[in-house]
Amino acid sequence: MPLCCSTYDVAVVGGGIVGLASARELILRHPTLSFILLEKEKNLGKWWAGREEVTNLTFLLARGAFISRTPLQKHFLHCSKRKTFHKGGKKRFILCHSVLVLAVSQSHSYVITTVLLCASFPYNLIGELTLFRVPSSAIHQSGHNSGVIHSGIYYTPGSLKARLCGKGATMAYEYLDKKGLPYKRCGKLIVAVEREEIPRLKALYERGQKNNVRDLTMIDAKGIREREPYCRGLMALDSPYTGIVDWRLVSLAYGKDFQEAGGTVVTEYEASDMAMVKESPAGNTDGMKYPIAIRDSKGTEVRCRYVLTCGGLYSDRLAQISGCSPDPRIVPFRGDYLVLKPEKHYLVRGNIYPVPDPRFPFLGVHFTPRMDGSVWLGPNAVLAFKREGYKLYDFDARDFGDALSFRGLQKLVMNNLVYGVGEMYRGVFIGAQVKILKKFIPELSLSDVLRGPAGVRAQALDRDGNLVDDFVFDVGVGDVGSRVLHVRNAPSPAATSSLAIAEMVADEVERRFSL
Repeated sequence: MPLCCSTYDVAVVGGGIVGLASARELILRHPTLSFILLEKEKNLGKWWAGREEVTNLTFLLARGAFISRTPLQKHFLHCSKRKTFHKGGKKRFILCHSVLVLAVSQSHSYVITTVLLCASFPYNLIGELTLFRVPSSAIHQSGHNSGVIHSGIYYTPGSLKARLCGKGATMAYEYLDKKGLPYKRCGKLIVAVEREEIPRLKALYERGQKNNVRDLTMIDAKGIREREPYCRGLMALDSPYTGIVDWRLVSLAYGKDFQEAGGTVVTEYEASDMAMVKESPAGNTDGMKYPIAIRDSKGTEVRCRYVLTCGGLYSDRLAQISGCSPDPRIVPFRGDYLVLKPEKHYLVRGNIYPVPDPRFPFLGVHFTPRMDGSVWLGPNAVLAFKREGYKLYDFDARDFGDALSFRGLQKLVMNNLVYGVGEMYRGVFIGAQVKILKKFIPELSLSDVLRGPAGVRAQALDRDGNLVDDFVFDVGVGDVGSRVLHVRNAPSPAATSSLAIAEMVADEVERRFSL
C-alpha cells in the first residue's frame, strides 16, 4: 500500500504476529491518533492479493502418490477435504483449497486453488491443478511454527512467559470464537517413556499447577492409551486446554482489524535507518512535531513521533540502527519437520510431547496435528546459515558471519557440542529422528514419514551463551533511542500470548511516551 501521508504519531516496524497484535491494540485504544505499520514483505492482511498463476497441469494420483507430468519436482499431495457430486452418472471429486503441497520447487511456496478429479478415489485420478505463488506477510516465525495454542505448563512460575501464556490462551480462544476463525482444542500429552523421566514429569505437573493451567491432570499408561491409542508411555500429563490453529490466519485477522480501524500499512518497506529529522524550514513545524525519520533502502522516508519495533529475526539490528544496545543478539536456529503420510494419520489424535531434559537447550521432537489435517513430527534445532534460511543450503554471508563471530554462540556450541552434533545428524539422517519418535509410537516406521517444512527460530543469546528465555523489552537513550520501544525477544509461546503481549506493549508505550 502506498504512503497516504508521511507523518504519523506512532510507527510500528514489523508485521509478524506480535507487531500486528500490538498495532491493533494501540489503534483500538487511541483511535484519534495516526498509526502506520511498516512491513518488509510484499503483502499484509491480503492473503490472496498479488497471486501469480504458475501453471495448469494434468496429473496422475495413484493411491496417494503424486506423479508430475511437468518440469515441477515430484511431490506429495495430502487431501484434507473431499467433496463428491454426480455428473453424467459418474462420481466426481473436488479437492478443496486446503490441500497441502510439499516441496513443489526449491525456491517458492504454492497454494492449490482447485483440483477437479475425474475418476473414483483412491484409484487413478486424472484432473486439472492450478498453482499460484502467493507472496505474503507473516511468513517467517508467525507462519513457520507448530500452530499450537499453548496452555502454559513449562514456564517458570511468575515469569512473563507464564503470566502472558495463560492469559493469552484465554484471549486467543475468545478472539477466535468472536471472529469465527477455525481451531481445534485437541489437547496435549507430555509423555514419560523412561522411569528416570517420571520425577521430572511430576515436577512439571507442579509447575503447571502454579501457573494455573486449566484442567491439567496426571494419567497412567492406561489413560495414555485411552487418549492416544497408539502412544506408549509410563505416565503423562494431560492438557486438554491445549489446541491448534493456523497462526498465520490469526495474524492476518489482526492486520485486518488494524486497517479497518484506520491504520496505514506499507509493505515492501525494510527499515534501514532511524534518525532525528533535520531542522525544519522556516514556517514548517513538522520537524519538531514528528522528529523521527525512518528510511528504507530505496530512500523512502516516514516521519513519526514514536516508534515501536517488533522485528523478530532482525530485532537486534533494528535496535542498533536506533542507537540502542546490540544485546541480546539474535542467532537463527532452523527446525526441520517430518510429516506423516496421510494413510498413517490415524496414529496421532492430539499433540504428543516429550518430557523436557534440562541438560539440553531445546524441547525435543514431538507430534503435532495441523489444521489442514496433516501431522508434523519434530523439529530438530540446528544453526541456520541465514536468518530467513528455511532450506538446508540457504546462506547469507553477513548473517553467518555475525553468528559465528558472536562470543555467546561460541560458548553455547562448546557447552552443547554433543547435543548439537546429534541434532545435525538427525537432520540429515531422518531414520535417527524416527528412532526417537518410535519411543512414543512404536508402530511408526521410516516408510511412514516424508521430509516436511522448516521454521527458523529467532533465538536471543547473551554474551555468556545463555538462551534468553523470556520476553525482553528495551528503550534506548539519546534523541532517537528514547523515542523507540523495542520488543527484543518474543519467543514461543509468543503467538499464543500475542494479545496479552499486545496489552503489555500498549501499556508500556503509553507509559513511556505519554500517549
